[in-house]
Amino acid sequence: MLSYFLDAQYFNYILLAGGLLAFAATFIVLKTCMHRLPTDIGRAFAVNAEKAKGKPRGAGVIFIPIYCICCLIFAPLTIEYAIYGTLLMAVMLTGYLDDASKNPWSDYKKGFFDLLISVGVATTYALNNSTEVRLEIISNVFGVDASFTIPLVVYIILGTVLVWMSINVVNCTDGVDGLCTTLTLLVLLTFLFLEGSSDLPAHIIVMMGALAAYLWFNCSPSILLMGDAGSRPIGVFLAIAAMKCGDPFLYIPICLIFILDGGMGLVKVFLLRFFKIHIFKNTRMPLHDNARKNKGWSDTQTVIRFNICQLVISLIIILLIGFHI
Repeated sequence: MLSYFLDAQYFNYILLAGGLLAFAATFIVLKTCMHRLPTDIGRAFAVNAEKAKGKPRGAGVIFIPIYCICCLIFAPLTIEYAIYGTLLMAVMLTGYLDDASKNPWSDYKKGFFDLLISVGVATTYALNNSTEVRLEIISNVFGVDASFTIPLVVYIILGTVLVWMSINVVNCTDGVDGLCTTLTLLVLLTFLFLEGSSDLPAHIIVMMGALAAYLWFNCSPSILLMGDAGSRPIGVFLAIAAMKCGDPFLYIPICLIFILDGGMGLVKVFLLRFFKIHIFKNTRMPLHDNARKNKGWSDTQTVIRFNICQLVISLIIILLIGFHI
């Protein structure tokens, strides 16, 4: 909102102020209110699940509203982003209700609400933006115009799949102190370098500020967990960032660590549940559990090594496409 009243030369200062306020507000509210959050009850079959028992969880119910408020103040205000904010709050709320429930929601119940949110996000984007897609890596590496327009209905369907997948792979990755948040910060930084012309950077900076404050309490050994109230909105936000870049297919390489860590487990469960096909029999899922249980990595080693892989991927993509900042 402030961007409408201040000269464009102050835009970078507005971004800085938004990120700093999001960090400060999230830090203060988390520190003073985390004891009011529901506590973790542990997850069946998860490695080191006993370490999480009794810790406050559902921190997303704090940092997602703070993100939305800071965006109202510092980011350009449009109907499109107002709808995104509403949907982020909705997916945060469903996640928090699951976090606070004594009996965890079934996969089908969560999947149904995720589907509704995904349809809303994809439809909002398609109705407010061009559905033309430019394959950035192919265009820049080979010097060809690799662009095409996707019909509106088809884009909404594909966008729904993207958002739903993103919600769930990010959610599955949130199982080691600091892993989901640090990966998200690197991914957002990658999108920030690639996107220099739209109103997306302001939202990315504010989200990074809020997540950085949360990471202060979640780094190993953590005293606070984001829960579904945090991981599911993050998944939605990453999908929005990919679509706003004009090449939603960039989600695959940029978020590859999320896809491999969380997505492979989803594929394994899907094939076993519906087709009785058992793949990766000797590999624990998510992959971060395999790294800790079967490879003997510590939590810190797992987080750092996964982030090294993400950093290498991000640098390759930025160098292939070129950055705008």
